[in-house]
Amino acid sequence: MNGLSVTELCCLFCCPPCPGRIAAKLAFLPPEPTYLLVLAGTPGRWKLHLMERADFQYSQRELHTIEVFLTKSSRGNRISCMYVRWMSSFYIGLGTRINCNIFSYDYSGYGVSSGKPSEKNLYADIDAACPDSVVLYGQGIGTVPTMDLASLYECAAVVLRSPLTSGMRKVSKITSPMLIIHGMEDEVIDFSHGLVLYERHPKAVEPLWVEGAGRNDIELYSQYLERLRRFISQELPTSAPSLVAGPSCAGTSAIRRRLDTAPAPGAACEPPGRPTP
Repeated sequence: MNGLSVTELCCLFCCPPCPGRIAAKLAFLPPEPTYLLVLAGTPGRWKLHLMERADFQYSQRELHTIEVFLTKSSRGNRISCMYVRWMSSFYIGLGTRINCNIFSYDYSGYGVSSGKPSEKNLYADIDAACPDSVVLYGQGIGTVPTMDLASLYECAAVVLRSPLTSGMRKVSKITSPMLIIHGMEDEVIDFSHGLVLYERHPKAVEPLWVEGAGRNDIELYSQYLERLRRFISQELPTSAPSLVAGPSCAGTSAIRRRLDTAPAPGAACEPPGRPTP
C-alpha cells in the first residue's frame, strides 16, 4: 500500500498518531536524495553535486546553468531551491520548447531540504521558495499549495497538471488565468478532479483533457507542450515574466520566461503588498 510495509502499516494505525500524521505518512514518501549542495568557495554560494544514483547525470556545461541556494520557510525549515536557465533533463526540454526558464524547489524532507513532509510545511515551503512574478505550475499533490498561494497573492497565471479537488475551496478566490491539464485515463487522480476545478474557476482558459493519458505519461503527448506553449506565449499578457514548478515526483515549480538576470539567491516571492517572510 503506497510503498509501506505491513510492519509500517501496523505502526501507523495501531500506535494511534493524530489523523494529520497518518495522512502525511500516506501522502508523502520522499525518496532518498540524489544530490547534494556543496559550498562553491564563497560563503552563501552553493553548487549542485549529483550522486551516482541520480536518474539524470548532467554535463559540466549543464551544471553551470543551474543556480542553487537555500531559503528558510516560516516553519524554520531550509528549502532547497534551483534556478535553471535552459533547463536540464525534462526541464531542458520543457524550457526550450516553451521558451522559459524554470525555478524549482524540494519540499521539506525531500532532497536536501530539512524538516519533515507535512501539509503545513507544504504551504510554508512554496511561500518561502516562490520567486516574484511567475506562472505557478502544480502537479498532483503540488496543485494544492499552488492553489493556496495563488488564492492569497496575485500571480501571472496558474497551470494545474493532474490536480486534486482538495484545493477546491481556494479555486474561486484565484483571480489569475488558470490552465488545467489532466489525463483522461489517470489511475491515481481521477479525471473528474480536473473537470470539477475547471467548472469552478471563473477565469479558467480552455483546458487540455488528454485522451489515453495516465498519471505519468502526459508529457509524452504532443498536445501537452503545444497547449503550454500557446497558453504562455499567446494567452497571457506580454508583461507576464514567468511559470513555476516543483519536485518532479509531485510538486510545484516556477517556469520563468527567459530573462537577462536570475532572481537573487534566497529571494522570496513579493507581489504588491506582500511582506517578505
